[in-house]
Amino acid sequence: MGFLTPLIFWLPFLLLPLLLLFKRKNQVKKELKRLPPSPPKLPILGNLHQLGALPHSSLCQLSRKYGPVLLLQFGRIPVVIVSSAEAAREVLKVNDLACCSRPPMAGAGKLSYNYLDVAFSPYGEYWREIRKICVLEIFSVKRVKSFRFVREEEVASLMNSVSQSSSSAAPVNVTEKIFSLTGSIIFRTAFGKSFQGSEFNRAKFYELVHDAATVAGRFSADEYFPGVGWILDRINGHKQRVERVFHELDTLFQEVIDDHLKPGRTKVQEDIVDVMLGIEKEQIEDGHAWLTKNHIKAVLLNMFLGGVDTSALTVNWAMAELSRKPRLMKKAQNEVRSIAGKKGRVTETDLDQLRYLKMVVKETLRLHPPGPLLIARETMSHFKINGYNIYPKTLIQINAWAIGRNPKYWENPEEFFPERFIDSTVDFKGQHFEFLPFGAGRRGCPGLYMGTVTSEILLANLLYCFDWKLPDGMKEADINMEESAGHCLTLSKKTPLLLVPKQYFHDQASE
Repeated sequence: MGFLTPLIFWLPFLLLPLLLLFKRKNQVKKELKRLPPSPPKLPILGNLHQLGALPHSSLCQLSRKYGPVLLLQFGRIPVVIVSSAEAAREVLKVNDLACCSRPPMAGAGKLSYNYLDVAFSPYGEYWREIRKICVLEIFSVKRVKSFRFVREEEVASLMNSVSQSSSSAAPVNVTEKIFSLTGSIIFRTAFGKSFQGSEFNRAKFYELVHDAATVAGRFSADEYFPGVGWILDRINGHKQRVERVFHELDTLFQEVIDDHLKPGRTKVQEDIVDVMLGIEKEQIEDGHAWLTKNHIKAVLLNMFLGGVDTSALTVNWAMAELSRKPRLMKKAQNEVRSIAGKKGRVTETDLDQLRYLKMVVKETLRLHPPGPLLIARETMSHFKINGYNIYPKTLIQINAWAIGRNPKYWENPEEFFPERFIDSTVDFKGQHFEFLPFGAGRRGCPGLYMGTVTSEILLANLLYCFDWKLPDGMKEADINMEESAGHCLTLSKKTPLLLVPKQYFHDQASE
C-alpha cells in the first residue's frame, strides 16, 4: 500500500496530458471533416435527382434551405455550389489561385482539341500563354475597336431588314433577328467574310453554336458513373452528338484556315484567323513554335461560344423586359434619340453618353446572366470557404443567377428596375461579387468588352430606329418570360419574342 499511494496520487496528472492529446486529436479530426452542409442523397445518384429542368433555379432553392455554401454529390463527382457574394469573394479573390483550374469534361475536351482553348484549359503554363495571346491580341480594346465598322455595317443591315418588315405592320421575330446579327458579326470578325457565300446560313450556324454550348456545358453519364455510364451516353445519343458537333465545327474551322492560306488572297481587314496565323508564323521564324492550327481552332471555339450567345441573349432579354414596361422603354428611347439626334443610326461614339441604356444592360445582366452558373472550377489545393473545408479535385460552381436575385444585395430583386444603378458604383467587371455575369479573378471573361459593346450598339439602334408594340390582342403581362430548360452553358428565353416595329424618323433611318 505504501507503494500504491503515491502512484494513485500522481495518476491523474499522468493521464491528463493523454486525455488532452486525445481530445485535441478528436478536435482536429472533426475540424478536418467540417464540410459544407449537404441535402440527403441517394446511393449512386447522389444529388443528381435534385437537379430540375433549370439547374440554376433548383440549386438556388437548395441553397436557401441549406446555406450559401452547399456540398452536392453528382454521381462520383463532389461539387460545391456557391450562392452568396461573400462566399464568391472567398473563391474568386481570396483563394483564386487555389481553385482556378478546370475539371476534365469529355465534351469540352473534345470540342477544344484536348483543352487547347482558354475557357476550358486547366490552369498551368499553357493556359497562361494562351490567355496572354487572347487578352493582348484578340480581345484587347484596340482590336475590338478595329472591328467597329463590322458591327455598324451589320447593325445597319439589320435595321434595314426590320424596316422592310415594319411596312406590313406584322409581328417580327425579334429573337431571330438578334441572333442573326450577333452571328454575322462574329462570322465576319473571326473569318473576314459574311454568311453569304458560305455553306452556313444563319439558322444552321446558330443551331451549331447552341449545340456546342450544350455539349461543352455538361458532364457525360460515363463521367458521373464510370464503367456503366457509357451505356446511357449511347442510348441518349450524347456521344454521337459530341462527335457530330465536333465534326461540323472542325470542318468549318479548317475550311476557313485553308481559305486564309491560299496564295494571293486579298483581305480588306485583318480578322482573328489572320492574327492567329500571323502569331504562328512569327513563332516559326523565331524557332520556338508551339501554336498550331488546332490551337487556332480551339480559340475560335471560345469566340463562338462566348461571342454569339452572350450579346444576343442580353439584348433579347432586355427587349422582352422593356416591352413589359413601356414607360422604361420610352425613357430609354428618349435618351437614345436625344443623343443620336437625326443621324439615322446610333454609332459607337454615342455609347458613352447613353447612361440609362447602360443601366438597362446592367439590370438585364443581373436578372438574366448569359451564363447562370459560371463555368465550373476545379480546386488544386485545400482552402476554406465560410469556415468549411474544401479539398483538392472538388468542383466549384458559382450561381451568378442566384446571387443576382438575392434580396440581401438587391432591393425587390425580381423586379426589372434599371434605376437601381443610378449613383451606384456596382459594375460587372469582377470587383463586385454581388454582380458576376462575367465571372471574376483569373478566370474572368476576357471578351467582356467585345460582348458589352455589341449588346449596347444593337440595343441602342433597336430603340432608336423603331417604336415597338405587342401583337394585336396581347398585353404586357402576356409576354412569356420563362427560361429555356436544359443543361446548357447559357440561359435562353423559352419562346421567341414577337413584336411589331413601327419606324421612327423614317426619312433619316432609311438614308
